Amino acid sequence: MVLRLPKSWSICSTRSTSCSSSRPPAPPGWRKATTGTTRASTAIDWIRFNCHLTDKAAGDLVAVGRNSGGLPESAQAMQAGEIGYSHLVVLARTAEAVGKAFDETKLLKLAREHTPGRFYFKCQHYRHSLDAKGYAQEQADLVENRHVSLSAAEDGCLLINGVLDPVGGAVVRAALEPLARKSDAEDERDLPKRYADVLVELAHGGKPANLQITASVDTVKALTGAAGGEMEFSLPVSSTTVQRMACDCSVMRVLLDQESVVVDVGRSKRVISGPARRALKARDGHCQWAGCDRPASRCDGHHLVHWINGGNTELSNLILLCHRHHWLVHEGGWQLVKTTDGQMMPIAPTVQFARSRGPD
Repeated sequence: MVLRLPKSWSICSTRSTSCSSSRPPAPPGWRKATTGTTRASTAIDWIRFNCHLTDKAAGDLVAVGRNSGGLPESAQAMQAGEIGYSHLVVLARTAEAVGKAFDETKLLKLAREHTPGRFYFKCQHYRHSLDAKGYAQEQADLVENRHVSLSAAEDGCLLINGVLDPVGGAVVRAALEPLARKSDAEDERDLPKRYADVLVELAHGGKPANLQITASVDTVKALTGAAGGEMEFSLPVSSTTVQRMACDCSVMRVLLDQESVVVDVGRSKRVISGPARRALKARDGHCQWAGCDRPASRCDGHHLVHWINGGNTELSNLILLCHRHHWLVHEGGWQLVKTTDGQMMPIAPTVQFARSRGPD
């Protein structure tokens, strides 16, 4: 592809700060931006609009074109098939970053030996070796651009959007990746879903969530006509969710009068006490769902017969379940059955198919 730009135009990257702010206006007949009011003011903008490319792809073309005079050997290597266009982009970007200290021969040798992704990694080391102070300043700038925003959707779901600097991102991934592996061969969750589950699990911390849930006894018992439970930062939650959270929590008795005015508040009491929890962790050691090895530190205590239905808090009625499998038992509709040898057998929820309509 050969792009012929007006000679009066300066070739300026969107990240460059060296170009003059007083650019000549776009020539007549050039396509307007999608807003219909903004004309292309840089070469990158023109390429984006007229060649239907992303900002990065257009910027890569401009970077290669601007630095092609200093990359004669690399251009020949690409034409000969020794390196790819992606290698050439990395070389051009590196040449822009280091200026006169750029050594094409040294980097071209690395480009021939490595994939574009690995070559980019090597070039970062090269840049640091030439200007450690400048490289550190770039990293500091990335930290200043960090942000995470949390917003609630209409249905109550939490929307997460953000950017972390490379070091912060590495810390987060180091925490997520080991826990985001598939739990067993039957784990059908894709990676984004596993990331979501791990994020909640890490926030949970294997301890009873520090959340205050307000629910009536009727709600905990899942009686017909009962209202949902209430908790901070959420829309009303279902009775099955309340039951799961009530499996391993602190319960406080609050009496209300007919006008919903608090008339008495009892003391908070752990459903599974400290000694019972320590004994449970020592006995089970990990999640008791078949094939799951989540450690006890990341598990909840689960009542085989819920305490609201008369189940006791003795070890014979308790098992450890990780956050995901605890959710499957309550909200997911799965059941756990203890076999004669003491193992837990998960049973999938029954799937009902509608009967086909007979002849009229």
